[in-house]
Amino acid sequence: MGGIDRRVDKVLAERSNELGAFVTPTTIRGSGDAETDQRRQAAKTIATENPSPEDLEYTPADEARDAQARLDGYLAEQTTEAMELSLAEALRISQSQSREFLSAQEDYVLAAITLLIQRHRFDPRLFNTTTVEVGGAGDEGQFTSVLSILNELGVTKQFERGGQVAASWILNASEDLRTGATDRYTQSSEIVLSGNFPLLRGAGTVASEGLIQAERNVVYAARTFERFRRQLFVSIASDYIRLLQQLASIQNQERRIESLELLLAETQAKADAGQVRGFEISIAESDLLQAQASLAGLRDSYRFSEDRFKIRIGLPVDQAVHVSPMQLMLPDPDIGLDEAMRRALEFRLDLQNSRDRVLDARRAVSNARNDILPDLDVNARVGLPTDPDEDEGRLGFDPDELSYSAGIMLDLPLDRLEEKLRVRQSVIQLEQQIRGYEQDRDNVVIDSRSAVRGVELARLQLTLAERQVETNLRRQRGQELDPDNVTPQERVDTQNALLSAQNARDQAEADLRVSILNYLLNTGQMRVTETGAISPIGGLDLMPVE
Repeated sequence: MGGIDRRVDKVLAERSNELGAFVTPTTIRGSGDAETDQRRQAAKTIATENPSPEDLEYTPADEARDAQARLDGYLAEQTTEAMELSLAEALRISQSQSREFLSAQEDYVLAAITLLIQRHRFDPRLFNTTTVEVGGAGDEGQFTSVLSILNELGVTKQFERGGQVAASWILNASEDLRTGATDRYTQSSEIVLSGNFPLLRGAGTVASEGLIQAERNVVYAARTFERFRRQLFVSIASDYIRLLQQLASIQNQERRIESLELLLAETQAKADAGQVRGFEISIAESDLLQAQASLAGLRDSYRFSEDRFKIRIGLPVDQAVHVSPMQLMLPDPDIGLDEAMRRALEFRLDLQNSRDRVLDARRAVSNARNDILPDLDVNARVGLPTDPDEDEGRLGFDPDELSYSAGIMLDLPLDRLEEKLRVRQSVIQLEQQIRGYEQDRDNVVIDSRSAVRGVELARLQLTLAERQVETNLRRQRGQELDPDNVTPQERVDTQNALLSAQNARDQAEADLRVSILNYLLNTGQMRVTETGAISPIGGLDLMPVE
């Protein structure tokens, strides 16, 4: 299989280089026979684990247990040393071992294998056929048995425009088994050249339709794989940014709890001194308890998102990680809607696939129309046998015994209903493909315009969110300078407003980064290096991913 793998790798390299892609996948090595228990594979009955209710166990927990401590223990549980996971490392891992990536890569490889199968149909193909027969016949109770061996060694060649030629050496030997006499053994051989070529039905490019489509499918697969890599980059980066956003929300909540604990202590002291009413302690305590419950929910939600993220990029779920803060500062693009639309229509690889598949559908109509033509075939045969007068001709070919034949066959289409229906079917499918391309083109226009607006919207929301944080910080500082005239409820309201503003700011900052990545993806300008990093395009000054 090593030679097969090298041929597949060559096809992949050719198509990826033509596309200008950064990554060329290689054939997945392995025999695929790790499981050798054929009895289990062919078993008609399969065991199922489904215990009855009485065999199951359920142990009720003590409702008075320390749920906070147990939850903290679950969240902190680690079976391996924590791995420092940066955005660059997450992207590198996802572009090599995530299940999504491997499946997309295998689809590309399968397209290349299909192409090699189609190409081989038009290569010269050697064959050798050996037939051994024993026959007998009776004559008034006397039976004669004959052993005959017929061996044909030859080569055939199909042509991409239709027709084939064949050259073969036919060896025929027989022996009378009844007498066993040596003079009952005969042997002859013949060299045969033959050919058959269609002139109407089956002639032209229709004869190599499978090869044409396979060649084009590899191009489609290369484009699809490269676009998938870009989509995976944006998706993984977006998930990573959302993880950082969740961490920021946890940190904001922790700071809020610290402030509420101070507020509760101050309120308790004031109540003991008779400066505030006793029920105001409950206000601060209630908000503190609510904040602690919210923090527990945020931590659990983050751990769930982190585990899902590890699975997605291809890490074991029990691998402890430490998500590192990162810098992926992308400048906002300065571009109009029309220019973004033009770039998307020109560069989007998926749209190019949709457009080129219209040509496939047009070719299918031509092929279907060819199928309703009459069969008009030209055939010829030349045979050079050994001397028929010799019992054992061996290689003594006799040119005087040469035989030849040539002819033409016409098969009029008296019943082509099925073929005509296929013509109508292909015409309808062409119309569907055209409408599908038009819809894809319109969706690309919508995506590009929406991406530009999304960047501006995210920038506006970030600006407003930052101003809102500043406003609430001034509000908080003012209350801290005049604590005697501020009720606990007012301070709680201020902290709630500040937390909400901080979370909105973090959300808007994440949205802006994601929207810029989506702009590059939706306009077909995203480029991803072999290591899974974003490749700067002309005019894009990228800060390194850390």
